[in-house]
Amino acid sequence: MDALDIPSSIVENLNWSTIFLGLTVVYIISKTNNFVNGLKTINYLAGPRVPFAPLSLPGIFLPTTWWNPGVFYFWTWRNHFYKTWGETVGFAPWFSGEPTFVTTNLEVAKQVTLGGHKSSWEKSSDKSLALMIFGMNLVTAQGDLWRKHRRVVGPAFSNDLYQLVWQETYNIYQEMIEDEGWSKVDTLDVSVVQTLTSKLALLVIGNCGFGFNFHWSEPPTSVDGSTSIQRALHIVTEWHILDVFCPRWLSDLPVPIFKKYRAAYKQLMDFMHAQVAERRDLVQGGTQLRMDVFTMLVKANEDEEAKFRLDDDELIGNVFVMLLAGHETTAQILAASLGFLAVHEDIQDEVYEEVMSVIGRRDPVFSDFTKLEKVTSVFYETLRIFPPGFILVRKASEDTVIQVPNPVGQEGTTGLPVPKGIELVIDVLGIHNNPRYFDEPEKFKPQRWYGLSNESEAFAAFSIGPRACIGRKFATFESVCFLASLLRDWKVEPILKAGETNKEWKERVVDAKLVLTLGVKDVPVRFVRRSK
Repeated sequence: MDALDIPSSIVENLNWSTIFLGLTVVYIISKTNNFVNGLKTINYLAGPRVPFAPLSLPGIFLPTTWWNPGVFYFWTWRNHFYKTWGETVGFAPWFSGEPTFVTTNLEVAKQVTLGGHKSSWEKSSDKSLALMIFGMNLVTAQGDLWRKHRRVVGPAFSNDLYQLVWQETYNIYQEMIEDEGWSKVDTLDVSVVQTLTSKLALLVIGNCGFGFNFHWSEPPTSVDGSTSIQRALHIVTEWHILDVFCPRWLSDLPVPIFKKYRAAYKQLMDFMHAQVAERRDLVQGGTQLRMDVFTMLVKANEDEEAKFRLDDDELIGNVFVMLLAGHETTAQILAASLGFLAVHEDIQDEVYEEVMSVIGRRDPVFSDFTKLEKVTSVFYETLRIFPPGFILVRKASEDTVIQVPNPVGQEGTTGLPVPKGIELVIDVLGIHNNPRYFDEPEKFKPQRWYGLSNESEAFAAFSIGPRACIGRKFATFESVCFLASLLRDWKVEPILKAGETNKEWKERVVDAKLVLTLGVKDVPVRFVRRSK
């Protein structure tokens, strides 16, 4: 055969092989170049060189493994990761995501969050999409727009509101006891305690946040009687993740859960717009007003000059972000608190003794709060271990330098150049597990909060700086009232599997789950009536 008489099939295969090889080489060179540039961006700071950045989509959806930290590494590696790499590290991904700084140092965190008007840092807008589905709000707004929202939202959170939260929490607890049949039994097993804490938190925030008249067994229905507002709220809060990760055309498909979500969303938005108009009429008419957040927001907005007022969508956005931020997170913290108390009988006994000395058999009142230090400390310690907002993300708005404290035992700081556009992740879980700030951070020790408050500099569960969670006192009063009321009447015990110890139950149950916030796995507990 002549050398030039090569069959066409072989030539075609050679061409495709050459094209594939060429594309592969180009891809490898491109990714190598991106990786090298990423290392330069983070100034070659020590840290993992990973295939996917933790906050990239692959990092979020792929499990944490030895070769790929993923987003869940913040929890699973919290007690050893920074002992290896240091308190401030640089992530440089090979394939997906941007190079990123991550810190567990409180001084670095304060430089990023306490800059004021002239700060070189801003919130990363693409990380706030989950909280913008109902409209612009205090959590997602930036700069002057944030100050405008803060001016209107701030007055709604007052002692009058917190007294309402306390009273409504106790009323709903009493309804739970009666409607669930607890008053007729001495022992009760609850396989998933979140079914109770989630309903409680939803009712409290519905009554005190929205001004609804929710009851444990009699939720109100919508105007057209199609479904309850309580049910619609539950559907939207459970499935709002569709608006974060699904394109609109996909969630508009005739899939049952998509249809149910869209119907509940529309029902709530129509209802809330009508509620804004109704409350505005009440405010303008001089009618005596209820102290719920929604009504106080409308009042504060009407009291502002026109240029500072929020529009209806912004009012609704602020109420809903409080719902999303305050409902499920409070429910999870209460569930985790009961889980910890179930396996720490000595701590539960101390809390019970305090509750009996402060409240006894009478109804708890708002002024009891300041005396319930041990109950409050259980709440704070649980928040330290399970901070719902387990990370804070900020983006450099200009080239800047942060001063990184040297390791413990070494004085001084080291300047770290940060280019414009790079993100720095404040690892709240890492701060709460950093032995620089907490002795034996892996242990549940409520006593570490005795004599302190959530204003402690190392307590970052409600964020840090002027943008700290405005609903923190709302959640604290609700949780302390519920825990004090429940623990006065009932002892909490773990529901153990055959042959299981308390320690094994704790390792199996009191563990994290992660969706958009950090929560606890399903908590099975037994309630045993205390002698009267």
